[in-house]
Amino acid sequence: MKKYNKFNFFKHTYCEFIEVSSDIFKENPAHFKSKSDSQYYYTHEGVYRYSDHWGRVANCRWKLIADKSFKNQQMHLGYAKWTDFYHLNDTDKLFYIQIDYQNKKVNFKYETNTEETNHFLYTALEAQKRVKHIRSLLTEDKWAKYFDADIEELRYNIITAYSTSNEQLTKIKQGFKK
Repeated sequence: MKKYNKFNFFKHTYCEFIEVSSDIFKENPAHFKSKSDSQYYYTHEGVYRYSDHWGRVANCRWKLIADKSFKNQQMHLGYAKWTDFYHLNDTDKLFYIQIDYQNKKVNFKYETNTEETNHFLYTALEAQKRVKHIRSLLTEDKWAKYFDADIEELRYNIITAYSTSNEQLTKIKQGFKK
């Protein structure tokens, strides 16, 4: 497993930063400021990032785990330990889809132990695409008007099948039509 630090964490990595409320930059100057005005402060354990853009950042995917008031394009301070960074590429299937049916939330996560996984794994790009489709299935109802079934049961069955296979969504939906 590769070890990350202030010299390599920004090269093809996946990370989930945790939003922190204290402003580290009031007491300490940033160690680095990017061309897009993101600021970084390094510690022995990790990095603070103050930025208005999260998600796809250059060749990385950095998420900010924040409260419900989070909005991209607004400045937020996040912190991640060096051990929270993982290698990212376009070919390895390293991500699984996590669904919260009750709150109608979906996201993709990095599988840290791929040898003993119970998750169906995708590349980052495929996981992101499926999350977008699942989010639509969770929050919209118009797609279900052509089905003769309870929408919540149908929603659960279609999303479960889609998030645990390589099958295309249209083919899965066709399998539930009667």
